[in-house]
Amino acid sequence: MAPLPEPNDNSLRKLKPILGASAALAALIIIILIALVVRARNAKRKSELSDENIEAVVMLKRYSFEKVKKMTNSFDHVIGQGGFGTVYKGKLPDASGRDIALKILKESKGNGEEFINELVSMSRASHVNIVSLFGFCYEGSQRAIIYEFMPNGSLDKFISENMSTKIDWKTLYNIAVGVARGLEYLHNSCVSKIVHFDIKPQNILIDEDFCPKISDFGLAKLCKKKESIISMLDARGTVGYIAPEMFSKNYGGVSHKSDVYSYGMVVLEMIGATKREEVETSTTNKSSMYFPDWVYEDLERKETMRILEDHRIEEEEEKIVKKMTLVGLWCIQTNPLDRPPMRKVVEMLEGSLEALQVPPKPLLNLHVVTDWETTEDSQDTSSLLTLSLLERKTRSTLSVPKEAV
Repeated sequence: MAPLPEPNDNSLRKLKPILGASAALAALIIIILIALVVRARNAKRKSELSDENIEAVVMLKRYSFEKVKKMTNSFDHVIGQGGFGTVYKGKLPDASGRDIALKILKESKGNGEEFINELVSMSRASHVNIVSLFGFCYEGSQRAIIYEFMPNGSLDKFISENMSTKIDWKTLYNIAVGVARGLEYLHNSCVSKIVHFDIKPQNILIDEDFCPKISDFGLAKLCKKKESIISMLDARGTVGYIAPEMFSKNYGGVSHKSDVYSYGMVVLEMIGATKREEVETSTTNKSSMYFPDWVYEDLERKETMRILEDHRIEEEEEKIVKKMTLVGLWCIQTNPLDRPPMRKVVEMLEGSLEALQVPPKPLLNLHVVTDWETTEDSQDTSSLLTLSLLERKTRSTLSVPKEAV
């Protein structure tokens, strides 16, 4: 048999690139196939994760959507509406026939993160100042949360126009203390540390005895007990109540102190400071004086605060207002480290007025204010956003006792 001819060098040179390209193509195909399989598994796991989270609170009563419809008499009594859905009044289908509030969530993006957040967060919280959860509905795209009915509605109804004729200062003070205790519980005493991220008057419900209860945990985040800084992909909350660090890391890290800021804004709104600010700026140049500048001026004058000029008020009530003002101003400090934790806030509210110092006054960065005014001109934003744009040039020389962040 004649020997096979040996391949020449030119043939080998031509063959090597072809073999190399084929191998690379095969490897690429394998990588794509693996990626598709992994993606499919992750998608399935993500879907299963939702069910697992729902089942984690299976001790709560689970209702069918048909039952939900009957409980609300075919959704005939709307008591509230928000970004995540509509709230209806209904009755529990048991012997008690107890009044309930039932929130039907809008069809949410992705996996219904808001629904899971609220359900898991509220199911883990048990406190007199946190709304109690009775059950839920999870039937395909139909999702509902059932919780206790608050006959006095939300706090914003009592602190809008003519608030002093609707609710007295002592009651407002008790509401402020109750909300502070509820937040302190979420941050320190709950099974899991919970940061609410949407504290505002609309999310503070009032029962028949004017006891406040924190609600709407759709933006809440469960954290580890020792976790201080929270990783956030985007800002969450309501304009006017969002802490500066939610917009920019230059102000500090996002943490439970972000709730403290929102709480401070609510307290200042409760005493009417923000409403008065609208009057103050309606006839003057906005750049000449920004809230809370005039509040500090009133505190420095040690005379009757402008908030109270139009109302007859007793000395004890004036002390309550000044205490709430000081606590509110401490809570809205630009640097999160300068804000007291909620445990300290409760102590400050329940302690004596004389023990409270005036917090350092934030100094305005005019460049930032110009940016804000441009934003305000382009869209309907709250004047309270100003507070999120205040910058401090100097650190505090007066301070409340520092505690762990």
